[in-house]
Amino acid sequence: MSAAQPQPPALAAATAMFVEVLVVGIGFLSGLALLAVAAAGPQTAAKAAPVAGSTPAAAVCLAAAYALGILADRAADRTLAPIRRRLRKTSFPSDSLYAQARLSLSAEPALLALADYARSRMRICRGWTLNTALLTVASDLALLRYDIEHRTPLLVLITVLGLLLTASFYLSWHTITATGYRKLAQQTAAPTASLPTQTNSTPTAPAAAD
Repeated sequence: MSAAQPQPPALAAATAMFVEVLVVGIGFLSGLALLAVAAAGPQTAAKAAPVAGSTPAAAVCLAAAYALGILADRAADRTLAPIRRRLRKTSFPSDSLYAQARLSLSAEPALLALADYARSRMRICRGWTLNTALLTVASDLALLRYDIEHRTPLLVLITVLGLLLTASFYLSWHTITATGYRKLAQQTAAPTASLPTQTNSTPTAPAAAD
């Protein structure tokens, strides 16, 4: 009877990916909304506020956030691709070695679950590197467009905080990505190191893995 039940790991992975895309998309949509507010000006924004706060608008925004999350994730991945390739080459000199390592990891469910969790965090940090940069620029433009008290200190505060958050998300992405490649190389190299040598009848001890 258990064979007829859906596989929990696959369902959990699909749910996690949906949440990742939505989290990234909400941030990206917020940045675009701030840009629209800055472009519209005070009078137009005040007229549009009741419509934007309605239930149908909230449903449309949720759907748009998911769609935009896919675009934002792809844009962030394309932007950071050269750095990602350099990080991968430190552990895998060729694409074929990396593909073989991924294939070997798929045979270890426990290690695969940990790798999926690390990739989930990596994708969120990657997307929010783009989001925080967009939100910083959009917030500064909105402050410049509207007559707000203490504008200059707020501009400085938002800019500094936005730069710090962008750098923090980028460094987190960099660290998680580099660590993921290194651990993948260690985990998939262990089985080959444990094979007995042909010139000695005594089996070689398996290599330790973190």
